Amino acid sequence: MVECLSCGKRNRLPDAASGVPRCANCQTPLPWIADADDTTFPAVADAADLPVLVDLWATWCGPCRMVTPALEALARSHAGKVKLVKVDVDRSPLTARRFAVQSVPTLIVLHRGEVVDRQAGAAPEHVLRPWLDEAIRRARSSPSTTVG
Repeated sequence: MVECLSCGKRNRLPDAASGVPRCANCQTPLPWIADADDTTFPAVADAADLPVLVDLWATWCGPCRMVTPALEALARSHAGKVKLVKVDVDRSPLTARRFAVQSVPTLIVLHRGEVVDRQAGAAPEHVLRPWLDEAIRRARSSPSTTVG
């Protein structure tokens, strides 16, 4: 369940769907935060219409827990522009291997399954914001993609 930042209505969002999630009440774009694992990652992240910020993390990782609020704030401020997908590398070794994760957290921006950019390590929101903005810009300007 996601609360609309505009009208406060609670909305149910599936992890995997097409398009941009919008509030059922006021049609404002909603922040989209989902979990994925080795089985669900293709449907949740690779098939997403929006650019996807993938957070490859682990439960035992202190920096991973520290960066979570910044990532969730970015998902809220970029509602309708990005989808945040969280992947626990200990429970999803195939996904971790696919992206050659050597340390956590590792952040990757995907668009239609292709890596647009990546960053290893935790960083504060004011550092992540311009990095994410630039990755979204590159995803939008890619000649083979159209992002809404």
